[in-house]
Amino acid sequence: MPPLMLFAAGKGTRMGALTADRPKPMIPVAGRPLVDHALDLARAADVTRIVANTHYKPEPLLAHLPDDIAIAHEDFLLETGGGLRAALPLLGEGPVMTLNTDAVWTGANPLAELLAAWDPETMDGLLLLLPAARATGHKGNGDFVRDGTRLNRARGQAGDVYLGAQILKPEGLHAIPDTVFSLNLLWDRMIAGGRLHGIIHDGGWCDVGHPEAIPLAEGLLHG
Repeated sequence: MPPLMLFAAGKGTRMGALTADRPKPMIPVAGRPLVDHALDLARAADVTRIVANTHYKPEPLLAHLPDDIAIAHEDFLLETGGGLRAALPLLGEGPVMTLNTDAVWTGANPLAELLAAWDPETMDGLLLLLPAARATGHKGNGDFVRDGTRLNRARGQAGDVYLGAQILKPEGLHAIPDTVFSLNLLWDRMIAGGRLHGIIHDGGWCDVGHPEAIPLAEGLLHG
């Protein structure tokens, strides 16, 4: 079972006053902190090694997380690529899964979907996607277009939205010289080699990146 990285370090500035005294993963949705919705998915998928990164106002999150969650604290924000690379000593050998903590899901377990479709012989990365029209709370066009499961950048075309859940081989992170960088750099290298793939999530998803999305997420969960 690959280990899981929970991205939980961001400042959540789009949340305004809701993150004045807490990090975004501790904002309640449907009566529970966002991070608990992510942990439910990890437990249901039988993930045994979980690492969470922290930075902004970490104290409430650290007090809340179970003792079996390893913590990779960032003194300054490293973005997704830098944060994942810094956490690799805690995650161990790849592949690794990552999951954003600012979304809610319905339907199939996203981590189980990734594990079932993962083919390390043909893939360096596998992302979970939804068409933009089905991505609740998301603003804008999609991120990728698919050729089968192989991905290319949408570049203004109608495409699929990346949902913040993936499995990937992290070795390519060591070839990136920057300290602070996005996983987009690694994805673009995988795309160039025809090794980045994506599948469509069988269910619903809501991006809880701004306050107006909270009732949308709760409506999705309550069906």
